[in-house]
Amino acid sequence: MNSNPEILLTGASGFVGNALVGALAPEYLSVLGRRKMKGPFKAFFEADIAGNTDYSSVLKGIDVIIHSAARVHVMDEKSSDPLAEFREVNTAGTLNFAQQAADSGVKRFIFISSIKVNGESTFPGKPFRCDDKPMPEDAYGISKAEAEAGLQQIALKTGMEVVIIRPPLVYGPGVKANFAAMMTLAKKNLPLPLGAIHNKRSLVAIDNLVSLVITCIRHPKAANQIFLVSDDHALSTTELIETMFSAIGKKAMFVPVPVKLLHFFANLIGKGSVMERLYGNLEVDIEFTKNTLSWRPVVSVQDAIKKCFVKE
Repeated sequence: MNSNPEILLTGASGFVGNALVGALAPEYLSVLGRRKMKGPFKAFFEADIAGNTDYSSVLKGIDVIIHSAARVHVMDEKSSDPLAEFREVNTAGTLNFAQQAADSGVKRFIFISSIKVNGESTFPGKPFRCDDKPMPEDAYGISKAEAEAGLQQIALKTGMEVVIIRPPLVYGPGVKANFAAMMTLAKKNLPLPLGAIHNKRSLVAIDNLVSLVITCIRHPKAANQIFLVSDDHALSTTELIETMFSAIGKKAMFVPVPVKLLHFFANLIGKGSVMERLYGNLEVDIEFTKNTLSWRPVVSVQDAIKKCFVKE
């Protein structure tokens, strides 16, 4: 592959995509998105990721695609058929895009998938591995798993190299949702009923995910592989909050409330699924990623969390 391949990025307005825009050389970067945007790249193409979109005018001269656009997992799903909605974008849209890319001579297709393809939780001491049988449980995870399977078939039939990356929760400056809510708790410095949680959850800092994606652009051993990614340091929810407090120079105050009691009250107010993520395990084994690519996370959990607060 060329030392400076022409890259097409989707999902540039999202959290991961935006970070990639800032990290990739603008003179070799084009962006495809639903709405016009400005940025340090040489070209923008407006198009939807869908099963019937024609990308022929977009793909000319492109060597590598980084596909981070997706219909993302949402906590408060409104659709009457969420699986169909996820499949239209994440499965049919991705495979239509990839097939046209292969037909146009694109050499490598990097797909930002999700650890949800593996499943929702792990048993203690048994982290997810890249060669595990996919066990997605929700519509988002199913749509990503089906896209992965279809991409692997396209790779076999056409010779286009496919690289699949499955991140767990991604965090960094500007992150939203549950991670941002925990940051807010840290800043309020209130006693928290989370002192009896001894789970292990893997996260990935945006800097570490971007580093892996960039490595996969050119690395010859990345071709047709599935890579799990994390900070390589799983934390309990209690440890995560302690690290957040430490980042702002405070000491966390915990009340050791039994997990079963927490879950009971969370179910009463309709937040049982949120509670499950707070006390459940989701560990990721990245040894294959590190060994295959000679890659290591570029930032520690502690330093990455500090950056979240510094750049607010």
